[in-house]
Amino acid sequence: MFRATGNITKSFNRASFRRISTASRSPSIRYGLICSAGLAFTVAVTTSKLSLESQQVPEEALSEANPAKARYVAFDEVQKHTTPESCWVIIEGQVYDVTDFLEAHPGGAKVILRNSGKDATTLYAPIHPKGTIENNLPPECHLGAVDPTTLPDIQEEESDEQRRVRTARENIPPLGAMVSLEDFEKLATDILPNTAYAYYSSAGDDEDTLRENINAWKKYWFRPRVLNDITKIDLSTTIMGIKSALPIFISPAAMARLGHPLGEINLTKGAAQTGIIQGISSNASCTLEEMCEARDAGQPLIFQLYLNWDRKKSEEIVRKVEELKINGIMFTVDAPVPGKRERDLRAKGDFDDDEGGTKGVAQAISGYQAADLSWKDVDWLKSITDLPLIIKGVQSVEDAKLAAESGVKGIVLSNHGGRQLNFAPASIDVLREIREEAPEVFEKLEVYVDGGVRRGTDVLKALCLGATAVGLGRPFLYAQSAYGEQGVVRAVQILEEELATGLRLLGVTDVSQLNPSMLRYIDQRIKT
Repeated sequence: MFRATGNITKSFNRASFRRISTASRSPSIRYGLICSAGLAFTVAVTTSKLSLESQQVPEEALSEANPAKARYVAFDEVQKHTTPESCWVIIEGQVYDVTDFLEAHPGGAKVILRNSGKDATTLYAPIHPKGTIENNLPPECHLGAVDPTTLPDIQEEESDEQRRVRTARENIPPLGAMVSLEDFEKLATDILPNTAYAYYSSAGDDEDTLRENINAWKKYWFRPRVLNDITKIDLSTTIMGIKSALPIFISPAAMARLGHPLGEINLTKGAAQTGIIQGISSNASCTLEEMCEARDAGQPLIFQLYLNWDRKKSEEIVRKVEELKINGIMFTVDAPVPGKRERDLRAKGDFDDDEGGTKGVAQAISGYQAADLSWKDVDWLKSITDLPLIIKGVQSVEDAKLAAESGVKGIVLSNHGGRQLNFAPASIDVLREIREEAPEVFEKLEVYVDGGVRRGTDVLKALCLGATAVGLGRPFLYAQSAYGEQGVVRAVQILEEELATGLRLLGVTDVSQLNPSMLRYIDQRIKT
């Protein structure tokens, strides 16, 4: 626990980066700071007297478990409730009885019990969207606000990890120093705590697919044309009928707040500034409402949907998506179970399961995902909504053909960034196979690609093979982690510059002019 006075919220810049001390040296509390990677200089410390006195807690919200029947719950009373039979936690200055929720918690009961009887805000905040605890607990479990006058004044020495992150943040280079997407990732290895970077960067098993996702693009070489007037060019396209300034989109990627306190809101605002489309993850660390409130008027968003074991809950999400006027749904089908992401597991923070094994961030947030997926679910989704439907996670020609017959609007060729099945094929190779073996697929739906894209030339290669647009996930997470919204903007600018240069040097003026004849695979022409 800690108390704070003065200015509670710090803005994101080098000068205002500050260490926040915690009350315990337990791994879970340190994990909270490690995961936040930005909460240490931006989060509102709601356990302070200043923030608590401004809160209005209704009398009916107080439980009979508070013997004083007062507005506040004394901290020493909270400390008594640390067992499976009676488990209380403090989240953002409010006291909750989470006893009945222990077994239902996707991250396991142990992580809650280890933080029971104290403030768990720094562990909770970076990985839970606003309102998560309120939506999962009945009102009577909210016991009131913790009494700020009973909080101990405890300061903890800065850990080596916190010192490393703080020093890197204080010495972050100017945004203009980022001249390639790789620069953002190199910077992220310094400014992100180990747990956050491991979650973003990890992939399945020995990570062969992750490496091949990047290397596969290098096997495709251009066949440029010359003596064409390339003074004026057009990089715009349409994605599901939506105008996009560039043939790229932000792939849905979870837990953006692990890198920056504004998380996915940075992605939303950056997409608005640059005229591209954002895909929103089901496991986003900001709520749909927060992102929709942050978007510009008419700004398009696409929601990525994992189906829940309880299809009724998925239908409720679809209704919310419709209500918020989101423009389409990406039905993700390549993650019925989480892959074994060993880097994430080793930097697991405090996700211990009840059998003694470990859970990384990915496993801790994915327990609800249904493993009983089938093509019938595509029909079911089409029956409950008129929103355009894209199937994300296609990895073979056979499934691309089935998708084309299913009546969906598009597919995303994706192996989940290498995070699922190791030795799954690189998406660019699947794209080439579809072009050569089933070109009719491109006439029936739009084909998108993600995975390993790091250059504008990668995007152009995909477009040559018939892709409508290309998604990028990790590069935008790294960019927003370092520079927030403007990092997203800079990443798009880098891609735009590379796309423009590449298009001109290919000898064409419009992305619609790109075709397979402009590309070869190693030493072979593309079959058409």
